[in-house]
Amino acid sequence: MFLGEDLIPYLILAFGAALTVGNVAALVRPRRPRSDGGAPLRASARRAVPLALVGLVASIWSLATLLSG
Repeated sequence: MFLGEDLIPYLILAFGAALTVGNVAALVRPRRPRSDGGAPLRASARRAVPLALVGLVASIWSLATLLSG
């Protein structure tokens, strides 16, 4: 098989980890202030928290799959 038998779990681990880290980083560190002196833009916690949890579940599930087999 192309790139091994564990390609899908590795891809899900990578995407899940990126989804988790990206959303947590957006919550922890807001974007730079705008050039007009406005306040920094903060990510919506209502959207970022569920997406971070989905990424965490996908990462844990794929890691368990890789370690069990």
